[in-house]
Amino acid sequence: MSPAVVKDRERPGSAGAHRAAGRVVDILELVVCTRDGLPLRELSARLGAPKSSLLPLLRTLTARGYLEQGALGEYRLGRKARELGMGSAAHAELPEIARPALRGLMQRTGETVFLGVLGGDGTAVVFIDKIESEQVIRYTAGVGARRPLHATSSGKVILAFLPSSQREKILRSLPLKRYTEQTVTSLPALRASLDEVRHTGVCLNLDELAIGAAGIAAPIFDRAGHVVGACAIGGPTDRVRPRLKPLAAEVKATAHVISALLGHRLGSSALGKDQP
Repeated sequence: MSPAVVKDRERPGSAGAHRAAGRVVDILELVVCTRDGLPLRELSARLGAPKSSLLPLLRTLTARGYLEQGALGEYRLGRKARELGMGSAAHAELPEIARPALRGLMQRTGETVFLGVLGGDGTAVVFIDKIESEQVIRYTAGVGARRPLHATSSGKVILAFLPSSQREKILRSLPLKRYTEQTVTSLPALRASLDEVRHTGVCLNLDELAIGAAGIAAPIFDRAGHVVGACAIGGPTDRVRPRLKPLAAEVKATAHVISALLGHRLGSSALGKDQP
């Protein structure tokens, strides 16, 4: 495999984790981001798991009230999950609202485009939608794939714009695993990187997760000014590096468009409300 083509890889923190428990989280994180629910076949395809292994988990989650099944067999977030604070309106509507803008970004840049949100465990960014590049050599990852916060542009841009108390809580528990020589693995360096992201409004990532892979991300805000996700492009470093400035401008502009569609007004970010 070319180093510029990054396939789905083992999820961070999976070592020693119970497979079924991890799969339950995967299911909930996918369903939470869909308004109309997902049928078993779609869940199976997106998670790359056999329907026979998913069905017992879906039945248990439905029986316990964490999922609900519609008339056509689709699975939606259930009452118990909503009571726990999952499934905000912004997350449920985000892929549908963002998709036209994401598609336009892919067409203008020629690179794969991702829509990411903070994972439920607060240790990873989860891709909830993507528009894949038409290039032969391209960055690729599946919908539902998780990536480490500290080693990805999407993860760092979400971290940077979280309220400081939430950000510091995550940072104190975040395993700063080294993936390449470019990976940021110390808290002082990571905090400095996040300061720069807040200053510029965009995160540039070159070879931090995989040699030969680059990413550029910008934050997406909701009506209240809270960061709800990241708009990002990923591509081969050799193709992205010479175009960093124009690509960053395209990503940032697209994130602004999506934020506006969610009701955010430029300059109304909640960032300053909880900053030191």
